[in-house]
Amino acid sequence: MGCEGRDVNNYLSIAKRHDCAYLSVEIYSQQLLTIQQHSIGRRRLLMTTTDTKERIMSVARLMVQAHGYNALSFREIGKEVGVSSASIHHHFPTKGDLGAALAQRYTDDGSAALEKLLAASKDARKCMTGYTAIFRSVLLNDNRMCLVGLMSAEYDDLPVEVRAEVDRFTNVNVKWLTEVLALRKSKAGKDAIQHQALAIFAAIEGAQLIARGRGDIAMFDRAVTAYRAAGLFP
Repeated sequence: MGCEGRDVNNYLSIAKRHDCAYLSVEIYSQQLLTIQQHSIGRRRLLMTTTDTKERIMSVARLMVQAHGYNALSFREIGKEVGVSSASIHHHFPTKGDLGAALAQRYTDDGSAALEKLLAASKDARKCMTGYTAIFRSVLLNDNRMCLVGLMSAEYDDLPVEVRAEVDRFTNVNVKWLTEVLALRKSKAGKDAIQHQALAIFAAIEGAQLIARGRGDIAMFDRAVTAYRAAGLFP
């Protein structure tokens, strides 16, 4: 379940290339250990409370992106992080608490990345190219899915606190897409633009899901090209 050093470097290069906050936060687990010299000459690895929490979230996030919310297991996370299930419960009393924290951070990071995209360019086509690149890059990380998108497929099974964060993620994306579409000179009304924004969000999530199911990122690329040719987005 963990990332090898080579994979981490590849993943970070993807994040850097797309300037994407969605991607880089998952790498904490490879770098948060500190080394302290014992008086008797032995060395040991120490982990601070904050480091432990970050490692738990990092491992849990990859677990959800690969297998969904229902696959979250405190026991399996503990094995990967090197702590007991009780230690995980100290930071996240319930599975719902952990799921909500993951979705909240994913949404916050995503919102920051989208704001940066829009600040860098007021060209709707460039913004959409950057947007689709974010979703494409997640597939490059061992054929994983958008974390919240995968949670959405399990919506009926999610605790209330997790559902709230899933809904917020959708709202953040639709709001940003609405702002991007509004950059074009269009006679469409506000409601029509919002409906188009929702359609784009659903289409991109769907393209990612189909590409993941086939294990073929080219399918995502073909879908995005088709969406653009059909006029769904700039």
